[in-house]
Amino acid sequence: MPELPEVELYLRALRSRIVGQPLERVTVRSPSLLRTWDPPISAAEGRRVVAIRRLGKRIVWEMEGELFIVIHLMIAGRLKWRKKGTKVPKKGAHAAFDFPDGTLLLTEAATHKRASVHVVQGEEALAALDPGGVEPLEVSLEEFAAALTRENHTLKRALTDPRILSGIGNAHSDEVLLEARLSPMKRTAQLDATEMTRLYEATRRSLAEWTDRLQGEVGEGFPEKMTAFHPEMRVHGRYGQPCPHCGSPIQRIVHGEHETNYCARCQTGGRLLHDRALSRLLREDWPRTLEELEGR
Repeated sequence: MPELPEVELYLRALRSRIVGQPLERVTVRSPSLLRTWDPPISAAEGRRVVAIRRLGKRIVWEMEGELFIVIHLMIAGRLKWRKKGTKVPKKGAHAAFDFPDGTLLLTEAATHKRASVHVVQGEEALAALDPGGVEPLEVSLEEFAAALTRENHTLKRALTDPRILSGIGNAHSDEVLLEARLSPMKRTAQLDATEMTRLYEATRRSLAEWTDRLQGEVGEGFPEKMTAFHPEMRVHGRYGQPCPHCGSPIQRIVHGEHETNYCARCQTGGRLLHDRALSRLLREDWPRTLEELEGR
């Protein structure tokens, strides 16, 4: 799932291509993509894109007249920039947005179609789509701590809950927790002041680093190969490979659709977090599906 650094990469690429441009035509192949019907998506045709912003993991296009198109790519949704007039492929694609200089395709390489588009009128309707999590790169340490300790959850759950923090998902939460040297199963209520500061600084440092890294790799091009795993990640997706800090093999916990990667030596004092021992805790503190997580 594209998270804050990846979504920011899309925003940068889109701003240079469609802001100030009229949306000439929208072609939707998958009716399930649209989650709203009033106003219809056809209402956006002919209007210029005034601005582009991020709402959590959602991409928001502000059109003339305070009409908003809100795109949520979920796990496998991706955006692709093509020459103008490109048709919506019959397989793996949902919609095409035609602009004067090109066509933006919304694709999804998954059996279960989870990507969504909302069309809403006015800032108030847009705000209703906001899960409410604080922006980790904008808040103070005190605001960060207040958000995390409002409820008592595991750090893995707290970092990825859009009601608590905005824009962080499975991949970048693993990276943050390794850098903070904290167990994914430690409870937010158990953090002392030093650990909270370490988590706050690691969160900001990791997200900023990955945002800069991805934008440096893509440059002025359009991000075509967006994945949940990057070969330069230190822990996420690196099960069995050496930890970059201590050389110990990276461990993992698998629970349904979710996989948590961690270093036992750096994060849990050498203790392995066995799936069976954690099954009850995970069942209580972790959503069963990504839809459930995003719905919160």
